[in-house]
Amino acid sequence: MKHHQLLALDAVVATGTFRGAAERLNKSQSAISHTIRQLEDELELKLLSRDTYRPTLTAEGRVFYREAIRVLTEMRELNATAARLRAHEEPELRLAVSATLPLDLLLPVLADLGKSFPATHLRLSTEMMGGPIARLMEGRADVAIATLDGVPLEEVETRPLAVVHIRPVACRALAERLGPGTLPLSVLQAIPQIVVSGTAGPDDSQSRDLLPGARRWTVSDFAAKKQVILSGLGWGGIPDHLIRQEIAEGSLRPIAVDGFSPRRSEIFAMRRRESSPGPVANALWKWVSDRNATL
Repeated sequence: MKHHQLLALDAVVATGTFRGAAERLNKSQSAISHTIRQLEDELELKLLSRDTYRPTLTAEGRVFYREAIRVLTEMRELNATAARLRAHEEPELRLAVSATLPLDLLLPVLADLGKSFPATHLRLSTEMMGGPIARLMEGRADVAIATLDGVPLEEVETRPLAVVHIRPVACRALAERLGPGTLPLSVLQAIPQIVVSGTAGPDDSQSRDLLPGARRWTVSDFAAKKQVILSGLGWGGIPDHLIRQEIAEGSLRPIAVDGFSPRRSEIFAMRRRESSPGPVANALWKWVSDRNATL
């Protein structure tokens, strides 16, 4: 039994097809099939049933796969440990952070990292929608901080970091014109809902918290979104920490929309499971883990 055989079995189960496993492991479909056959012959067990279009685990296969996952996890941890032992301070630490996260939360640990690892260049990018996870999976970020929407959990390690509340708001004049109480959808459908575009690519766009049948204007970031809403040209949801001052002074007002309640958004730190983080990335990850332990 070899490590690459367990990886092939995991890829087939995770993707559901030999073709998907081949693409995931960058091998030919015949090579994956041969590897699984070799493993089954060595074990004298049939692990996968091939009677249907998609291979499925047999009863024996389910038991074996459960233990195989444990072994693969331990192997990843061993490889990561070896990489850390070899590692020197990395020249650059790349963070891809959701724009919904209060940056004040990260600034103290980033200051500590700057003092402890002065040779490391910090590259912090603020991303919208699916941007952070796209940067992580593309290998252009060492750590991503965002929600778990669209995240391939079998490929990333996660730690809870923060909870952000996003609430619908309008400028004072528009809120007064709309009146108190819960607003029906029909009232707001005629007023542009201001949404932000994502940074994961041309197909990345807001898919949550969209009012059915509403007019929409798309902007590039929350700063533009807030400015447009303050001007009275539309309404939309903005994280609490970005509008605290405007709410306090009354220039923005929360509005109650039927079926559009404020959203509780959970933010996680994420890194690739097969990554080999250096001491700076590990120091950041330890801070996240320790903070989670005290929550």
